Amino acid sequence: MKITLIIPAKNEGATIEEVLRSSRPLVDDLLVVDGHSTDNTREIALKMGVRVVSDHGKGKGDGVRVGIQEAARDILVFMDADGSHDPQDIPRLVQPIREGRADLVIGSRMTGGSDELHGDINRFIRMTGSHIILLLINYRWEIRLTDVQNGFRAINAQVARKLNLKENSHSIEQEMVMKCARQGYRLTEVPSHEYERQHGKSTIKLKTAWLRFGWCFLKNYF
Repeated sequence: MKITLIIPAKNEGATIEEVLRSSRPLVDDLLVVDGHSTDNTREIALKMGVRVVSDHGKGKGDGVRVGIQEAARDILVFMDADGSHDPQDIPRLVQPIREGRADLVIGSRMTGGSDELHGDINRFIRMTGSHIILLLINYRWEIRLTDVQNGFRAINAQVARKLNLKENSHSIEQEMVMKCARQGYRLTEVPSHEYERQHGKSTIKLKTAWLRFGWCFLKNYF
């Protein structure tokens, strides 16, 4: 089973080259989904010989869906372009799928550690909200995950195309987990450390993000 690494990216010109360079030896195919960057993100990827497609300008979830449609391999790995994920974790992510033990594998920041989830009140609120949603998902479908919102994950390509994902924001990762659980697909996770992003600031705005995460949860819970 071969791997396509899908990297949704918008204005990540400062980090995209190193992310692609360090990931290339570990996968069979690289795909950058450009979110209409105004910097040199697209040009850097093309110069490195990486296939680049554009999303529809609706957000990260839109980029994830475009990546699923455009990918040509058996296993899809999603990774952020900001340098916060370690490409060396990719073999561990895909192993349960290759061995036929899982359909979706999440890189868990709770077991692997995170440099971005602690340190101030906004991060505390964000983590607390994530844990509440996590517990409700676990008890609803009798699973035992520790992280449902990390974007670093691997999924069987056929399964991904059957989920009919709808979310346009970062909430698509939560939607993916809930739809896999509801449809009886096998979920597991492996430890993965999340590093502080190497450049810029997170685009997640807490005041509006939790409305989207909450609505996504309600739609898919019942």
